[in-house]
Amino acid sequence: MKITAVILAAGQGTRMNSDLPKVLHPVCGVPMIAHSLAAVKTASSETPVVIIGHGAEAVREFLGERARCVVQDPQLGTGHAVQQAESTLRGKTDLVLVVYADMPLLRPETIKGLVETQKANKGPLTMLTVSAADPRGFGRVVRGTGGSVQAIVEEAAATEEQLSIHELNVGAYCFSADWLWDALHKIKVSPRTPSPVLEPGLSRGNRDYAAGTGTTTQKGEYYLTDTVALAVQAGLTVQALVSDDPVETIGINTRVHLAEAEVAMRQRINRAHMLAGVTIVDPASTYIEPGIKIGRDTVIWPNTYLRGKTVIGEGCVIGPNTIAEDTTVGDCCEILAAVMEGAVVEDNVGIGPFARLRKGAHLCKGVHVGNFGEIKDSTLGSGTKMGHFSYIGNATIGNNVNIGAGTVTCNYDGVHKNPTEIGEDVFIGSDTMLVAPVKIGARSRTGAGAVVTKDVEPDTLVVGVPARPIKKLNEAKND
Repeated sequence: MKITAVILAAGQGTRMNSDLPKVLHPVCGVPMIAHSLAAVKTASSETPVVIIGHGAEAVREFLGERARCVVQDPQLGTGHAVQQAESTLRGKTDLVLVVYADMPLLRPETIKGLVETQKANKGPLTMLTVSAADPRGFGRVVRGTGGSVQAIVEEAAATEEQLSIHELNVGAYCFSADWLWDALHKIKVSPRTPSPVLEPGLSRGNRDYAAGTGTTTQKGEYYLTDTVALAVQAGLTVQALVSDDPVETIGINTRVHLAEAEVAMRQRINRAHMLAGVTIVDPASTYIEPGIKIGRDTVIWPNTYLRGKTVIGEGCVIGPNTIAEDTTVGDCCEILAAVMEGAVVEDNVGIGPFARLRKGAHLCKGVHVGNFGEIKDSTLGSGTKMGHFSYIGNATIGNNVNIGAGTVTCNYDGVHKNPTEIGEDVFIGSDTMLVAPVKIGARSRTGAGAVVTKDVEPDTLVVGVPARPIKKLNEAKND
């Protein structure tokens, strides 16, 4: 069976008060539309169709090859939006899954449940609902004696009995494709009393107004909820899947809603890591983006930010006050108050406090980097120790090297970044300036304050400004 998701992303989002299209606003570092794509991925079999409008080119550029984009212009409501996918999908899919791009908290398992419910439904559609004590002005779902949906009634038109209903329309649907396309052409436009201003709330249901009336707002728009009325009037079964998590049905219309969704997403992510064996000392002050991998028995201290494609191994202690972005950390590392961007850190490494690893930094097994050290585009070999207040850039450093406090690789000549090579078992004295390009041979030493402008042979001690060799270290041992 072919199942295709249609994601509605054409709205302007005026209440966001932003030049950025609403669906590109990030939730936990990921544009909200990307969360929608992830939610429908496991439930659908075909490339999703995204209905775009406001900020269409920016949205299209972000989506790339992950979706087929169809422009809705003019924007005449949600029913009209779904209708734009007809020419792309008619005759090419069995089920159409419809979700909003500004509901980033919908879970993949919920979407999959919606699809599975429709597969077992003899009727043309299944809708997602939620049970909530506070309806916040959203449409009530009225069920018949057999449990099927009979109508969606907006709050302004509800009777006292209907107002006591706690089941609300979320705004996610799964349709039989052949029935859907014909039904969309039957939705009528007629003036009606506008809905009251809605309190920020759980779902998108009443933004579409009531299904069951065959009418829309005075703007002359077509609303997807009217398909429920069409099915009921034809004597067809409308099923509803009730979400057990009101939080996942939060829709975003303002930056206040965006912050609410951010908190909810962080709680979900952190909870999943803790259940998988990670200790998060203070989840409220810990920021972990989707897709981050953390090994068992790792401890995350407060004010830690894990972003991008970061991977943390087992048995680590991260933070407090650590930022890692697109960084891989091995097992049994201790990283305190450090900033890491595009770095690779192998096992048993200690970093910080107040160290910075920039893109291309690679710390091999057992390396230690002290406070206020900075590394960029450089590899530090196993067992190397880098003292505090040092900068290492464009360098390749061997195993078991000691880099004294205040060491600087002077790698930029105003035009090019030049390399520094340091062999194994080298001792770099404090405040050494290594003027690249330069090579320091294995087992050599530099005196404190040396300015090295020429290559140093292995087993050689150099001192001074500029540094000059004063003895061969193996000869000194023989003496």
